[in-house]
Amino acid sequence: MNDIFETIGRIKLVPVVRIENAKDAPALGNALTEGGLPIAEITFRTAAAEEAIKLMVKENKDMLIGAGTVLTVENARKAIDAGVAFVVSPGFNPEVVDFCISQGMPVTPGVTNPTQVEMGLSRGLKVLKFFPAEAAGGLKMIKSMGAVYDVKYMPTGGINTSNLKEYLAYDKILACGGSWMVKADLIASGNFAEITRLTKEAMELTK
Repeated sequence: MNDIFETIGRIKLVPVVRIENAKDAPALGNALTEGGLPIAEITFRTAAAEEAIKLMVKENKDMLIGAGTVLTVENARKAIDAGVAFVVSPGFNPEVVDFCISQGMPVTPGVTNPTQVEMGLSRGLKVLKFFPAEAAGGLKMIKSMGAVYDVKYMPTGGINTSNLKEYLAYDKILACGGSWMVKADLIASGNFAEITRLTKEAMELTK
């Protein structure tokens, strides 16, 4: 579990992907890898998510594939069976978190306040998602909690090229999540060259 988070911490950026057609997954994986970003969080916001994960795990073997927007134990089970390396949820659902822990699956539930952080700490979690980041107080809120709790955060929501460097400069940010380089319309239209360009641009900001 620690190895997964160490890898995410080295990469620093997690593309949050909404994919409508599973067949696009391998090409998307190639585009991200070519852009220097060998990781993807495939969200369970479409019916194609499970199959997209399976295809990406099979075809993009050098990538770290996770599942996002995991709201139920059923979806967590589907994600794990599909071969994901980590699970992310937007909020703190104890049933989902406890199921993932029982399966030895790295899980990053979403938090926005100290009570939820303590729910994570009580379960031994050392990395938590902060979502929706900008709407929930952004870096100022994370730093306020960071003064109290020894955890790392993966903020997502409202993060883009204008504020990515600022977030990553804080030592309790493990990585940031974002979707600007993997917009659904770019995937659907097959514009993978543009995804690679945007990914390269984003990765320059992480250095």
